[in-house]
Amino acid sequence: MMRTPTLIMSSVLLACTGLAACGDDSIRITTTREGGENKGVLKVVQTLQCPQTQGSLTRKGTAQNGGKVCVYAGPRGSEVTLHLQPLDGASVDDVLKAFEDRLSGDMPQTIAAIEASAHSDTTGATSGSDSATVEAPGVRIEAEGDTAQVKVPGLSIDADGDRASIRIGGVTIDANDSASSVNIEGGSDDGSVNIQAAADGALIRTRAAGDATRATWLVTDGQTDGLGWRLVGYEARGPAGGPLVIAVFRAKETDKDPLMDDARALLTLNVGE
Repeated sequence: MMRTPTLIMSSVLLACTGLAACGDDSIRITTTREGGENKGVLKVVQTLQCPQTQGSLTRKGTAQNGGKVCVYAGPRGSEVTLHLQPLDGASVDDVLKAFEDRLSGDMPQTIAAIEASAHSDTTGATSGSDSATVEAPGVRIEAEGDTAQVKVPGLSIDADGDRASIRIGGVTIDANDSASSVNIEGGSDDGSVNIQAAADGALIRTRAAGDATRATWLVTDGQTDGLGWRLVGYEARGPAGGPLVIAVFRAKETDKDPLMDDARALLTLNVGE
């Protein structure tokens, strides 16, 4: 009998958490929350607005570095740091990469595991003797042993033992059960999303289209032993030309809410939606 890779379903579910529509030829990607079409013009910020409290967050001391940094304590040892970051001639990508490099140092084991799985050369299982072919208008399914190909409008699935490659509209999902890895990439007129998952960890990037910056970068790990932080990342917003307002968050538990919602509220207060 044909064996469908166990990661296919989890891959699709994980992809749908980053997509506003799934199984549709026209897939829209939202980078922060639903209602992205209602986002307005982002403001040019001179100094940060840092209220004493924001939801579950409490500010620690006063704004630092001339009103360019505010530090908040969150529940269960979590923290959020708000940065006002000028570009100073650098590209947005370079500025965000510097934040990613620093945050990667907080969870080196997770980053290493994800990178190792991304470069894994594990081969799939050999196919057996059972085979079947199904054809209908716009649909073709071929199965033999542990391999399968499914093609319908807007959706393509190629499975080989413990491997799978899935394409839904402009989104590509590559799953490898032997390496315990999933890689999801997609893009549309609204932006792009990339999700790399391996073992208990995941690295997620989103970027909205347009001249303004609306970007998210997040690393999370479900492993409970030997880790300090289990979730680190940032959300950045800013007009074309900057400056950026960047909310950096760290948590010792993988339950993101309400930490990230409160961090986003600080971003909205300062620079807009």
